[in-house]
Amino acid sequence: MSLRHGLLALLEAGPRHGSRLRAAFEEHTGAAWPLSLGRVCTTLGLMERDGLVAREGVDGAGRVTYALTRAGRAELRSWYARPVELAGPPREELALKLVLADTAPEVEVREVVDVQRRHVSEALHDYVRQRAELLARRLESPGEVARLLVLEQLICHAEAESRWLEHCAARLLRLHPPQEPGRPARNADGAHTVDHLPQGAPRR
Repeated sequence: MSLRHGLLALLEAGPRHGSRLRAAFEEHTGAAWPLSLGRVCTTLGLMERDGLVAREGVDGAGRVTYALTRAGRAELRSWYARPVELAGPPREELALKLVLADTAPEVEVREVVDVQRRHVSEALHDYVRQRAELLARRLESPGEVARLLVLEQLICHAEAESRWLEHCAARLLRLHPPQEPGRPARNADGAHTVDHLPQGAPRR
């Protein structure tokens, strides 16, 4: 999510201070992405440094208001016109966890996959329930429409992640079939362990 461009879009309607921007952001997104005032103010400071916004003045409560600059307006138009880059997996942390868990000692990667699958399933059911509650009544406010669109995006992402996890589970089952009784265990490098005992020594 690009908070910078979200704030630029909100400032297109006119100068606003940080608290008003935070409230407008949550209203437009159906409060799907909670946002702290500190993060808004930090982002405004960075955008001011980059020449995208400028201080317009101070309101009666002593709050600084910001307005779009010409450069900020041009950046906003460019953002609307260009596609969002798909730079990597939707959830880098999850991909990294599975990659590392596959070779980690004393970690069963399939259990990691199963834990995530249960979590995604629970989240998906919750998103579907919330969507059904929204659709059960007339959607009149912009906040409700925004919430519906965000929920449907979350549903699509959860469904896609669920399919990917199912693929991971099937792939890992083929690569690492369940260990047969009496078969030597694998070490962290995937090689079978061998007991180094003197020739003729009894095995316990």
